[in-house]
Amino acid sequence: MFLFLWFLLLSPNLVLSLNQEGRYLQQVKQGFDDPDGALSNWDDRDDSPCNWNGIKCDSVTGSVNSIDLSNTNIAGPFPTVLCRLHNLSFISLFNNSVNSSLPEEISACQNLQHLNLAQNLLVDPLPSSLSEIPNLHHLDLTGNNFSGDIPVSFGQFLKLEVLSLVGNLFNGTIPSFLGNISTLKQLNLSYNPFSPSQIPPEFGNLTRLEVLWLTQCNLVGQIPDSLGRLQSLLDLDLAMNNLHGSIPISITNLSSVVQIELYNNSLSGGFPVGMSNLKELRRFDASMNDLNGTIPSELCALSLESLNVYENRLEGTLPESIAMSPNLYELKLFQNKLSGELPQELGTNSPLKSIDVSQNQFSGEIPANLCAKGSLEELLLISNMFSGQIPESLGHCRSLTRVRLMGNRLSGEVPAAFWGLPHLYLLELVGNSFSGNISKMIAGAFNLSVLLISGNQFAGSIPNEIGLVENLVEFAGGDNQLSGLLPATLMNLSELSMLDLQNNELFGELPSGFRSLKRLNELNLANNKLSGKIPAEIGSLPVLNYLDLSGNAFSGNVPLELQNLKLNTFNLSNNQLSGDLPPLYDRETYRDSFLGNPGLCGDLPDLCPRGSEGRNQGFAWLFRSIFILAGMVFIIGVGWFYCKYRNIKKVKNGIDKSKWTLTSFYKLGFSEYEILDCLDEDNLIGSGASGKVYKAVLSNGEAVAVKKLWGGSKKDDSSDTTKDQIPDDGFEAEVDTLGKIRHKNIVKLWCCCTSRDCRLLVYEYMPNGSLGDLLHSSKGSVLDWPTRYKIAVDAAEGLSYLHHDCVPPIVHRDIKSNNILLDGEFGARVSDFGVAKVIDVVGKGQKSMSVIAGSCGYIAPEYAYTLRVNEKSDIYSFGVVILELVTGRLPIDPEFGEKDLVKWVCSTLDQKGVDQVLDSKLNSCFKEEICKVLNIGLLCSGPLPINRPSMRRVVKMLQEVSPESRPRNQKDGKLTPYFYEDASDQGSLA
Repeated sequence: MFLFLWFLLLSPNLVLSLNQEGRYLQQVKQGFDDPDGALSNWDDRDDSPCNWNGIKCDSVTGSVNSIDLSNTNIAGPFPTVLCRLHNLSFISLFNNSVNSSLPEEISACQNLQHLNLAQNLLVDPLPSSLSEIPNLHHLDLTGNNFSGDIPVSFGQFLKLEVLSLVGNLFNGTIPSFLGNISTLKQLNLSYNPFSPSQIPPEFGNLTRLEVLWLTQCNLVGQIPDSLGRLQSLLDLDLAMNNLHGSIPISITNLSSVVQIELYNNSLSGGFPVGMSNLKELRRFDASMNDLNGTIPSELCALSLESLNVYENRLEGTLPESIAMSPNLYELKLFQNKLSGELPQELGTNSPLKSIDVSQNQFSGEIPANLCAKGSLEELLLISNMFSGQIPESLGHCRSLTRVRLMGNRLSGEVPAAFWGLPHLYLLELVGNSFSGNISKMIAGAFNLSVLLISGNQFAGSIPNEIGLVENLVEFAGGDNQLSGLLPATLMNLSELSMLDLQNNELFGELPSGFRSLKRLNELNLANNKLSGKIPAEIGSLPVLNYLDLSGNAFSGNVPLELQNLKLNTFNLSNNQLSGDLPPLYDRETYRDSFLGNPGLCGDLPDLCPRGSEGRNQGFAWLFRSIFILAGMVFIIGVGWFYCKYRNIKKVKNGIDKSKWTLTSFYKLGFSEYEILDCLDEDNLIGSGASGKVYKAVLSNGEAVAVKKLWGGSKKDDSSDTTKDQIPDDGFEAEVDTLGKIRHKNIVKLWCCCTSRDCRLLVYEYMPNGSLGDLLHSSKGSVLDWPTRYKIAVDAAEGLSYLHHDCVPPIVHRDIKSNNILLDGEFGARVSDFGVAKVIDVVGKGQKSMSVIAGSCGYIAPEYAYTLRVNEKSDIYSFGVVILELVTGRLPIDPEFGEKDLVKWVCSTLDQKGVDQVLDSKLNSCFKEEICKVLNIGLLCSGPLPINRPSMRRVVKMLQEVSPESRPRNQKDGKLTPYFYEDASDQGSLA
């Protein structure tokens, strides 16, 4: 009997009930909220937990040694009962909703070696007892809400190799005692709002350290010499701080270093002597500092994969030895004071992919061997003094995608094959002395979307083959010597948004077919020799807001159809037009638009020449005036009675017409009185946190949207967590922003009306309302995938304009689907700039705000706790909008529990696959495209700002999604993030 009982105890296969470790894990299960059923197979009827999801056991003893419940969407406090599993060495609860504080009792996990609680909701200070776990090697607490100081006890870890506290709320100073953890291989403290701290010299004692990541830690002072003792260091990242002084010479002792990131600081001086010691260096980025001097030749002899020293104050010449580096594929030196010639060997020995030396003082000819290896994609030489011709060899560089040669002294004919490079999507030759013709080989430029050749000496006719460049969006060829007829094939360019051919020698009549250019936003043909009638179909262009046909020989009447346009710039002066003006334009506001047309008549004084026309005409004029005056008296009388009645109603609504001031930002075809007459409840189309919105149909048939801001503080709105509750600030931000910017994907602010107690903003009317209202309503089915894709691209282009094309850049701060408006053809416009902020470039691209602005579900995690504003916050919000378009779901939904849309998508993808994420209303034939856009949304909404692409890159990636789009920057069919971008992505050169 004794032997039989002993046999039962030693035979786990014969145990008839769950063992003790299993019962402990059942307690863990009971303490967690498990909405996705990740713990559903944790069955208490099993004899052992070793086959349960996320559980691993020792093969010999059968005891639990590993628990991995990453990405399972579980929620609840950290279960200290896990520490009763005495052989447990590995715990990972990565990317869940583990909340509350981390208890001191965690030190009872004495055998724990690996603890990963990254991307959860843990709060409060760190427990000081963590250092009492004797065998802990890996501690990752990234992406939580820990606050306060790092405990002093953390300097006492015995075996810790990885300490990652990235993206929390630590607000003390960076402690020097971390330099006592002699076993450390990785120290990651980035993206915490530390108090201004110097890099502790004691970090030089961490001789085993391989990664030192201190990005955006509010570092001040100089880089300590002691860091030169880190002989094992592979990655040194001190970017986005306030470090000053010179780069210490001791940094040249880092013989193993592969990557050095020093960008966006205030470092000065030159490069230290001895850089040639860094034999393993592949990437060196010292951009956005105050460095000066020359680039040492020894730096050029390194096996660099990327050399980024842009936006500094470097002076001197570029040494020829840089051309001999065999691994150089990216050379970015823009915005410095470098001079001399580029080495002619550049590109001969290396697979050069990108070169940007814009805004320097380089001279001489463009090296002929830049594309010798056939890899060159980007050539940017903006604002230098290069001379000579474009090398013939570049005409055979089929890999080129972007060429920007603006503002140099280049001359001669452009190689014929250069016009037709198949992957080129941007060709900018503005402001040089190029001559010759536009080659017919341009027909081969299938991907060309931007062609900018203004300010040269190009001659001859525009070839008919330009109509084959179907992706062309912008064509600027003004200030040249182009002649001949405007080719009819231009009407085939359905994507064209800008056609600028002013100041040339074009002649003849305009071709028919303008009706097909539905995206044309700007048409400038001023100062040519064009003749014939102005095509009436120009008036049918839905988004045209810039029309200049002045200085030609157009004849006939001004087409009535032009009244349908909403124009920012309108100029038909100095032609041979005749007849009466269309009623909309027969007013003083448009007088300058028609000057210099001798036969053009209207009621505008001095528009038509008035000679001695005889006394009979004078009498006719008098009788006509008397008749008109009598009619006006009658109309005024009737109007007086009508207005008397209307004013009673308007006074009740707080509207007194006599006390309003109108400020316009465009030439208006209406007055403030027309707007005020429409502000009654019958015209109300919306109401929100900032005020009411009315639809106003004007006398000319045009509709506008009028936002009447609340007179007091903003009313509560549970759906909007905007905290800037001073109405003046919202009004001023909206007016200051929208009153100055012009873009087809930014909502147009016609004017504003102000009185002592009320403020009105008058916008273009968007018939389809907001994306949020349409997408999340019963009408959401009208948004098929092509429409949603178009909306995403349009909104991205508008946001990219704010970030990159406005100087200084503008951060919207409240990007959401309800602030993306849709016109009659579902074209998207970014709107609502009440909390927008201008970012001071001198201030290193970020600014701290005293309050949080934004809406629940859209606020970037780092913005919520640091209040630091930069473009990355908008990019996160836009990523949420993309996820809305793909999933059809709200950013916050009770179904998600404590998660938002971003976390729901991530967890659902991991557990159930992509089919459970995609909106079921979308046609499955678009699944491949939808998945690519989904990946872009996840990239934009990543938890770390540094990993989010710029909006300019987002636009490019979205354009690459469509099977008909140009294949730019794709590798192996997969979209890849880009973190280092050229001068055009910095705003000032765009």
